[in-house]
Amino acid sequence: MDKREKAHCLVLFYPIQGHINPMLQFSKRLQHKGLKVTLVTTHSVHKAMHGGAGEQSPSSFFSIALETISDGFDEEGGSAKPESIQAYWDRFREIGSQTLAELIDKLSVSGHPADCIVYDQILPWALDVAKRVGIAGAAFFTVSCAVTNIYSFVHKGRLKLPLNPDSEILLPGLPPLQPSDTPSFIYVPESYPAFLKLSVDLFSNLDKADWVFCNTFYELEQEVVDCMIKFWPLRTIGPTIPSMYMDKRYEDNKEYGLSLLKPNSDGCLKWLNAKPTGSVAYISFGSVAGLGEEQMEELGLGLRRSKSYFLWVVRASESAKLPKGFAEETSEKGLVVSWCPQLEILAHEAVGCFVTHCGWNSTLEAFAKT
Repeated sequence: MDKREKAHCLVLFYPIQGHINPMLQFSKRLQHKGLKVTLVTTHSVHKAMHGGAGEQSPSSFFSIALETISDGFDEEGGSAKPESIQAYWDRFREIGSQTLAELIDKLSVSGHPADCIVYDQILPWALDVAKRVGIAGAAFFTVSCAVTNIYSFVHKGRLKLPLNPDSEILLPGLPPLQPSDTPSFIYVPESYPAFLKLSVDLFSNLDKADWVFCNTFYELEQEVVDCMIKFWPLRTIGPTIPSMYMDKRYEDNKEYGLSLLKPNSDGCLKWLNAKPTGSVAYISFGSVAGLGEEQMEELGLGLRRSKSYFLWVVRASESAKLPKGFAEETSEKGLVVSWCPQLEILAHEAVGCFVTHCGWNSTLEAFAKT
């Protein structure tokens, strides 16, 4: 990796918006440093992707090469079709490993052979492929070091499940925790068995990684980073947020640039421009988390009764849970949209409050706001 002008890095990401954003931003930074970067995703996701400025070719939009591999469900639309989440992951591991090796073999005779794979934390089989073909492998953790460390202790057996609801949890590098302070996959393991297995299994081969990248910064999680670095070649490389919201070193780096959901950019910003400074509550629970109908009703009731303006992101898949007639009844002070450009929204002077599920990307983006 010292010969940066010759190094070719494959960046393999899983198609969840919260994973795409930091890994894409990291890829842009690597390219600015002179490395050749190739993004790798699945065939089905490539069909669904569009850039932040509208439908267009991702490869031309980013000026970063793009390659695809198979998850075994190319025509069916990825993870939406298998009989279970576990069935999808098993098939993805089998077919993904095979087609990733084929991609590396193809690149080896192209004049730009791959030197390294940076893989999404939830695709640990990519590291096995890297080692089998003799190139470097780096895990990329899109969550905080604190959460990563908790999962690692479950994997090691030092944190036994199910948790004792009456016992405090004491783990190196972390403050004393109550069971409810832990990730929901751990606190209620029977509710998310496939995701718990996925989150724990990623440590099965991590000792073989040449690097472990974490989307955080040392000053934010000093104690837990100092703990983790004793076991893995950890590097904090975050926050992976577009440069214009952070250090402003790259004027062309104003957005992540790729959204699986179509943002209502013009409508949101036009609406915010007409609101006083600090007067708007922005509500968004990310691209995956879902609320129950009762929760949506209670939140809607609170917003209806509040005296504040609000901008509420309700994904199309969640819209049926909205109280009947809510958007129309609150249109004088509220705006409900299916998706929006969150960085621009948080940076807008009219936004004074952020109601969030506290996903790690949203947390880091809120830091950038301040």
